Amino acid sequence: MFTKEVDLAIIGAGPAGIAAAISARKAGVDNILLLERAENLGGLLHQCIHNGFGLHYFKEDLTGPEYAERFINKLSSADVELCLNTMVTHLYPDRSIIAINQERGEFKISPRTVVLAMGCRERSRASIGIPGTRPSGIFTAGLAQRLVNVDGYLPGREFVILGSGDIGMIMARRLHLEGAKVKAVVEVMPHVGGLIRNEVQCLHDFDIPLLLEHTVTEIYGNERIEGVKIAQVDRDGIVKNSERSIDCDCLLLSVGLIPENELSKEAGVQLDNRTSGPIVDEFLQTNIDGIFATGNVLQVYDLVDNVTLAGERAGKNAAKYAAGTLKKQHKEIKVLSGENIKTVTPQKIVGFEDVELALRVQQPVEDAELIVGNYSKKYRVISPTELIKVVAKSSDLETFWESGEITVSCHKRRKDKVNG
Repeated sequence: MFTKEVDLAIIGAGPAGIAAAISARKAGVDNILLLERAENLGGLLHQCIHNGFGLHYFKEDLTGPEYAERFINKLSSADVELCLNTMVTHLYPDRSIIAINQERGEFKISPRTVVLAMGCRERSRASIGIPGTRPSGIFTAGLAQRLVNVDGYLPGREFVILGSGDIGMIMARRLHLEGAKVKAVVEVMPHVGGLIRNEVQCLHDFDIPLLLEHTVTEIYGNERIEGVKIAQVDRDGIVKNSERSIDCDCLLLSVGLIPENELSKEAGVQLDNRTSGPIVDEFLQTNIDGIFATGNVLQVYDLVDNVTLAGERAGKNAAKYAAGTLKKQHKEIKVLSGENIKTVTPQKIVGFEDVELALRVQQPVEDAELIVGNYSKKYRVISPTELIKVVAKSSDLETFWESGEITVSCHKRRKDKVNG
């Protein structure tokens, strides 16, 4: 079997992988191999023809293809070797990679360091267990987005969308603009699952009904979907006598994303049951020496700008590892999720510098206080749909090295009592 030796191998050429490659090249890594199973760079950005990309990174309002083009152009001048149409089939604990493509057949890669940037995939009907028949006309929102925006097909005329993730809400608007009827966006939670700006711009601005605390309980139809049954839900489950039917010929599922973990598991990377992605330190290094994780394979981000920044961080730190200059302490601080914290990364701190924590809360909180160890920060409102970033100063972390853990929590701010 042909074996290729490289300094850095990056698996996945979406926004995180491209950013990691550019960053590592700037940091002095000469021999970089970027592996991508698709035929194009940029991940799914090419099918995201709506705007809203780049507001933080470029301070401009771009579409997905425009955002991707900027980084693809940067990559073209960065002297990085590309392997498109290449499937990585194995990743081992010694960092060796087995891949396959049409030109080389099956071949082996021996890298000094690896960055995982495989992204995530959509949850399907099977993963959420909707009962009923199995007719055609049931799609994930991302697949429907590709059909409409790339292939030019309208998969139905009357839609119900289950889940109010960003892709689901954006597709509600897109389908409406294409002349389809979106009868309802159904969300089991008491709040939307995506960004508030998408709730306003994609649903409210087009009078598309949003049914919070509802879910689909049954699917009708044999060869083609004919309708769904929906019901109101509360903490105890389905609310009695709340079920009703909606006729439709298409059901879109926008019910969450799952990091692509198969290669990570094979390599022995430890996973976090909260983020469903790898457990990492502040350098984005996993428990396997020399393997880093970034982008949506690490955790599901809300903005591609944040994915890019995480990719740049991983590339920079992978370069330090390859050069032998990544400095760590011989002990660690575990980062624990406390009150109302759903996820937090990194899950451990091992270095000597300030650490940026990225977290999500479980429930919305107005007049909120976010607490990281002895540090606190006040917010007017915190929502589960938005990734919150906070910097833990190295000076504030010193008191936690002995205990070996620090807790992050969020609650409604307790107002000072006024003596009168």
